[in-house]
Amino acid sequence: MFDHVKFGVRDYAASKAFYLQALAPIGVSVVGEGEPSYGAELSAGGESSLCLFETTETPAHLHIAFVAPRREQVDAFHRAALAAGGRDNGPPGLRPKYHPNYYAAFVIDPDGHNIEMVCHAPA
Repeated sequence: MFDHVKFGVRDYAASKAFYLQALAPIGVSVVGEGEPSYGAELSAGGESSLCLFETTETPAHLHIAFVAPRREQVDAFHRAALAAGGRDNGPPGLRPKYHPNYYAAFVIDPDGHNIEMVCHAPA
């Protein structure tokens, strides 16, 4: 739903590896890359991208939600993100307080950002 989100990370290589593995279930790959201070653009081939760059500044913690067409992809994201070194911040499941079909999972990335994958489709 976004064009791009760009934020700074402390360990560029670790964060890039984390996002590539965690977001592989929705087809994310590197579509552009420069020096770590410029960063990498990650996308699933659509119109939106996630851009990471290395910095020594302390970035504010973000909440980024990625959309998945199917609930199985939310499950796969959660497994992949944990395997990539993320910390669980909410296992896959329905969050009916948002709406009846809000199926999501949450992880904390290497820099403390809250990363969510959500599917709005019914089971």
